Amino acid sequence: MSRRVRRKVARKGKEKVVLQSYPEIEDEVLDLERQEDVDWTSLPDDTVIQLFSCLNYRDRASLSSTCKTWRGLGISPCLWSSLDLRAHKCDAAMAASLALRCVNLQKLRFRGAESADAIIHLQARNLREISGDYCRKITDATLSVIVARHEALESLQLGPDFCERISSDAIKAIAVCCPKLKKLRLSGIRDVHGDAINALAKHCSNLTDIGFIDCLNVDEMALGNVISVRFLSVAGTSNMKWGVVSHLWHKLPNLTGLDVSRTDIGPTAVSRLLSSSQSLKVLCALNCPVLEEDSSFSANKNKGKLLLALFTEIFKGIASLFVDTTNKGKNVFLDWRNSKNKDKNLDEIMNWLEWILSHTLLRIAESNQHGLDDFWLKQGAALLLSLMQSSQEDVQERAATGLATFVVIDDENASIDGGRAEAVMRDGGIRLLLDLAKSWREGLQSEAAKAIANLSVNANVAKAVAEEGGINILAGLARSMNRLVAEEAAGGLWNLSVGEEHKGAIAEAGGVKALVDLIFKWSTGGEGVLERAAGALANLAADDKCSTEVAVAGGVHALVMLARNCKFDGVQEQAARALANLAAHGDSNSNNAAVGQEAGALEALVQLTRSPNEGVRQEAAGALWNLSFDDRNREAIAAAGGVEALVTLAQSCSNASPGLQERAAGALWGLSVSEANSVAIGREGGVAPLIALARSESEDVHETAAGALWNLAFNPGNALRIVEEGGVPALVQLCSSSASKMARFMAALALAYMFDGRMDEFGLIGTSSESISKSVSLDGARRMALKHIEAFVLTFSDPHAFAAAAASSAPAALSQVTEGARIQEAGHLRCSRAEIGRFVAMLRNPSSILKACAAFALLQFTIPGGRHAMHHASLMQNAGAARVLRAAAAAATAPLEAKIFARIVLRNLEHHHMEPSL
Repeated sequence: MSRRVRRKVARKGKEKVVLQSYPEIEDEVLDLERQEDVDWTSLPDDTVIQLFSCLNYRDRASLSSTCKTWRGLGISPCLWSSLDLRAHKCDAAMAASLALRCVNLQKLRFRGAESADAIIHLQARNLREISGDYCRKITDATLSVIVARHEALESLQLGPDFCERISSDAIKAIAVCCPKLKKLRLSGIRDVHGDAINALAKHCSNLTDIGFIDCLNVDEMALGNVISVRFLSVAGTSNMKWGVVSHLWHKLPNLTGLDVSRTDIGPTAVSRLLSSSQSLKVLCALNCPVLEEDSSFSANKNKGKLLLALFTEIFKGIASLFVDTTNKGKNVFLDWRNSKNKDKNLDEIMNWLEWILSHTLLRIAESNQHGLDDFWLKQGAALLLSLMQSSQEDVQERAATGLATFVVIDDENASIDGGRAEAVMRDGGIRLLLDLAKSWREGLQSEAAKAIANLSVNANVAKAVAEEGGINILAGLARSMNRLVAEEAAGGLWNLSVGEEHKGAIAEAGGVKALVDLIFKWSTGGEGVLERAAGALANLAADDKCSTEVAVAGGVHALVMLARNCKFDGVQEQAARALANLAAHGDSNSNNAAVGQEAGALEALVQLTRSPNEGVRQEAAGALWNLSFDDRNREAIAAAGGVEALVTLAQSCSNASPGLQERAAGALWGLSVSEANSVAIGREGGVAPLIALARSESEDVHETAAGALWNLAFNPGNALRIVEEGGVPALVQLCSSSASKMARFMAALALAYMFDGRMDEFGLIGTSSESISKSVSLDGARRMALKHIEAFVLTFSDPHAFAAAAASSAPAALSQVTEGARIQEAGHLRCSRAEIGRFVAMLRNPSSILKACAAFALLQFTIPGGRHAMHHASLMQNAGAARVLRAAAAAATAPLEAKIFARIVLRNLEHHHMEPSL
């Protein structure tokens, strides 16, 4: 079963998190629970407003439309001082509909270029703070219009993904239009020219916090002119002239904090900045290779100055900023937040440190650099957990995303670092993340759920998540109307559902219904949520009980809808895998038939076998394989073009993964149970690719290819094709050397079918020009086949056990032979009346080797405890096989193996005949 790690790509403590609570609401709800009928309109206005404050803007607007009273309360200015547009698509029309509510809007968060274009339609001229992400497509024109309409702006942050289409022209517009600006943080701008920075210095006299992060070029000399700046970050910015920086920036009179993380700054520039600047208190230089490679550099030369680097003790260093440094350690941020003695300057430093640390740690985690294990285990994980408890929502989100990211080793193969994951667990991170996931803030919900999902790839962490109540929390989040929240919650359930012990708990928490509903809710435009929901359902469907719940919840229809209509490879692959698992319980529920009867299901799966994506082809073939165990499905698959599609798939997968090869051959094996399908497979050219797959190095492929060839060989025409295509050497190789007993068994049975005389009746090999060109010798092939069939049977014939059985009629002697000869997996094979009849007839064959092989096969098919043993016994008894078996057991010329095996089969028939159900 597969799982999926979620990793952020677009953006490059033991104490419990303190979340906002409303005890007055809780008391009110408790009172209401005691009443049978609730008049919601009678709630106090303050209570209603508190309830409104816990909703996203869309739900708030929707709830306001329920009655006149709530409409008035719903537009209360206190509810619309901040607005987060990230969760939903926000275009001009949506923004215009919110305009009346946004007169007093102070703080806005948005995502993407379309939302940026819509901002001006909110008509929120009193906006003080704007923060945006996914800003790659935002242009100078859009940003210039935004700042021109919001002259009161004090904070503008765009990132952490790159603002590729924003240039210095937009920065000049910001400077001219927003004279009250205090904070400007922009990421990924190609060139920040001197005239743009000088414009900021000229027009924005209150600008104290500047961040030009991950930029290509920044004018260092111009930054030296912004004398108002207190906090400056050029983290990740390349092409910096550190000589210029060290000679100019130390003169900035108010510079308190400087962030040069992830740059190529060296020890000389760091030393000069720390020693020369009178105002500088904190220099952050995390992940600076040139600095870290200088083993002679000392971070303790400058008293009163704090250097934060990967080689320093970060918690201890931050604690040194406080007058009282006792007992802080890893609790330094929490102690600061809870401190009653507030220092404005220190608070500003700590808030800035939280922001730049969360940003830098996320970027380091995204880069997945080697050699940082020691840092992450000793400091990094603890820093992220501490930052998750920040009062700044964006810091909390980035810290949670950092936790989700730093554990990932290989996203494609769902690999995480177990040591890092368990370090988070040991430090109380699971409880912290679950508390964040219960927050009413949707941004925190989605990032916390993502972290829980990734950490849960580790089985020990998954167990802790379940024990802490995480399954119920994730199942609840999966019902969210916020697609991002639902997507990450579904990812968490997907990873948790890998563990067999968690499947039942997910079902009990309502997770199955929530996942099915997600597919219907986001059937269009939600690739991520659909893939995760289908992946989780695929894992759950592997469990018999959960499989039934998936079907009852409408999962069959939902998954078939995805297989038919969705165009994304990941969604198609998981939908096909889920249908395969649903169809795998044919003996215990009706899901196999239900999938086959769902309109368009078989046609969709047949079509998916032609996908250019190997994973999709593999899962579609696996689904058709499982579905082919149902008689009606088998014929319907053929009618839907399944024979042609699967033969084509088998022909094209000689160099594919063993998984695809196994399923392609397996699906043909399943279809070939039908005589008509078997003939069609041979006619469509299916013999040659199956022979090629029989030569695979994978024993799983050996089994399915041998099974398919065994079924095909029942038909004399196909048997002839197998000989002509060089199949005898391939089957002989399987029969003699495969690591799989089942593959060897079925290869021997295929060879027995081919040389029991019926192929000779069909036609001589030499009659076709094609066969003449291949120079096939029927006699030579027969001798080779019989030799290896005999050798195969003898591998299950212990001379001592056979001698004891021949000399005694005691049941114990025969039981010893049976246990030595038994192939456990052969009990799952189901033969038709014609196949059983053919083995019975083979007991009369002149060849003593074929007699022994037939008796050996019938032994396997009738051993008590086999899934279809009673079915086979019934067929044999109805056909009068007992008489033939007695003759074989008594024949003077029959080999000892045939005699003993025949006696055992007779005993098996007697056993089944005595069972009441027969």
